[in-house]
Amino acid sequence: MTMREECKHFQSRTYSSGEAARFCALNLAPEAPFRCPSNCPKYERRLADVGWKHGSLIPKPVESVEGLDEHSRDIEELLDQAEMVVNLAVDDALADIKEEKRKRLPFWKRR
Repeated sequence: MTMREECKHFQSRTYSSGEAARFCALNLAPEAPFRCPSNCPKYERRLADVGWKHGSLIPKPVESVEGLDEHSRDIEELLDQAEMVVNLAVDDALADIKEEKRKRLPFWKRR
């Protein structure tokens, strides 16, 4: 199974370099852009697209990747680890910004 492009939570962005990002807006597809979970509890068919024909600006559908099942758990763990690293970096950056703002206050306003 591939990404369900007809789901209302599927999003796609094409950048000026030609690179395309395909993902679930609810972050429920851990193996994006290769496939959605087989029984996704939030799957809803996009109503605005039903029966429409798309022009050439719509990116080509994501092709199916063979042999992904045997590595799906490894992929999920890797993506979870990457997400944790990003979240920690964001927390550290926000703490640094907060500390810099605190240092700029007059000494009688610091707590």
